[in-house]
Amino acid sequence: MPKRALITGIAGQDGYYLTELLLSEGYEVFGLVLPTDPVDILEPYLERVAILPGDLTDDESVRAAVETSRPDEVYNFAAQSSVAMSWERPVLTAEVDAVGPLRLLEAVRKLAPVARVLQPSSADMFGCVEAGAQDESTPFRPVSPYGAAKLFAHVIGVDYRQTHGTFVCNAILFNHESPKRPVSFVTRKITEGAARVKLGLAAELPMGNLDVRRDWGLAGDYVRAMWLMLRHERPDDYVVATGETHTVRDFCEIAFAHLGLDYREYVTQDERFMRPADSIAQRGDAGKARRVLGWVPTVSFRELVEMMVDADVARLKAGPE
Repeated sequence: MPKRALITGIAGQDGYYLTELLLSEGYEVFGLVLPTDPVDILEPYLERVAILPGDLTDDESVRAAVETSRPDEVYNFAAQSSVAMSWERPVLTAEVDAVGPLRLLEAVRKLAPVARVLQPSSADMFGCVEAGAQDESTPFRPVSPYGAAKLFAHVIGVDYRQTHGTFVCNAILFNHESPKRPVSFVTRKITEGAARVKLGLAAELPMGNLDVRRDWGLAGDYVRAMWLMLRHERPDDYVVATGETHTVRDFCEIAFAHLGLDYREYVTQDERFMRPADSIAQRGDAGKARRVLGWVPTVSFRELVEMMVDADVARLKAGPE
């Protein structure tokens, strides 16, 4: 019989790439989405996916999703994933990103105790680091409600693994992007902004701090790493990252240059987009994932940026859908 997977937050970037991967591997896929969330991103696969309306803040709908799907594997991608919004709505962030995973783990423990669970953690749990790359032994010091909520989910996953024997893997994900990333995220803001300037639809691109440095990879690569974690014989925690860092300024420079433009002529800095606090530099050490899982990223930073720019140009040229 084919394996059955439950993906919460299936209508997001990671849900799209994981759905693509699991269907190619012969899985039956069930996806939990908020009743009000559009599922257009899954259009190529909707006939092959069972969509379940639900909400991680609601015990009954979480239990119902687990009962209906009877999963062999659970991937908890549902989240309030905006760091900026976490300062505006900290309680909601905690309900979804911290207590939500706990509800899901409880449902799995009671209704699908042999299921394997993947909890995406975040590099934002590390907060402000002094130097060097962050690995699984680096202390956590979050500086945002989002990072703090993700840390709770990470720790409670370890607790369920140790106390209840639940097969839980925490994937400590560094920034991962793609053409499927919502435009509310800075990377898509840049690539769409560059495309709009090139096509004469905008005259400038207002940005926040251009000197923030991040470790950016391709979402499809990172989803594959998470799938490999549940293939391993023992549950564990893994950093998923490229090991390279680039600034927001670098991202802007490559995006605009790919279209024959100089970003300095169009990118401006606007105080409205500055965060109350931010970790200036993040760089992951995914050595453990390489050694144990055999995982390596397949796309370079430049290729990632150019891929996203090309997709935004094509979409804007096509006009409204």
